[in-house]
Order: sequence, then structure tokens, then C-alpha cells
Amino acid sequence: MESIKLLFYFILGGIVVSLTTYFGSENKGVLAAFIAMFPSVTVLTLSMIYLETGIRPVLSYIRGLLLLTPAWILYLICLVYIAPRHGFWPALASGVVLYLVFAGLIVFGF
Repeated sequence: MESIKLLFYFILGGIVVSLTTYFGSENKGVLAAFIAMFPSVTVLTLSMIYLETGIRPVLSYIRGLLLLTPAWILYLICLVYIAPRHGFWPALASGVVLYLVFAGLIVFGF
């Protein structure tokens, strides 16, 4: 049963990434973002955590998502401002580093 669940997660993730990539490459950024941000993965994750362990771990996961949202927003802002000036790869690398730094501050309280 565990391997079936993992296969389902893998397929769902692949569908989300494939559809997001397809619509993004067709210059339909809002639709691609909608698919990527649609809570299908979160709904599945929350449901599976709940079925496996109950409500407390679900609430802990949701709190974690809320705490890390500011770091995610900084990552996106970094991409928006750096990509036009310095290119995609430097913007992506800078955004990931910025995310890791701020997420580290949030999670580990440095």
C-alpha cells in the first residue's frame, strides 16, 4: 500500500510540473502559476498527514507553511528584480540563496 501511495504522489507531482511547464512555455504565465499554486498537492499532503497521524501534525505543517511564506515571497521578488538586469540563472541562484538564508533564520532562529 505504501508503494502505491508513493507512486500516486510521484504521478501527481509530475502532472503539476508538466502542466506548469507547458503553459509557462506557451507564454501563459498566469495559468501556469495557477496550476503550480493550486492547492492540489497541499490538499493531498494535508489529507495524507491527517490520515496517517491526525490533526496535530497537520496544524504543525500548516504553521510551517505560514512561517516560510515570507521567505518564499522574498525569493519571488528577488527573481522579478534581478532577472531583467542580470539574467535568469543569476536571479534564480540569488533567489534560492535568499530563500535559504531567510528560511534558516525563521526555522533555526539564527
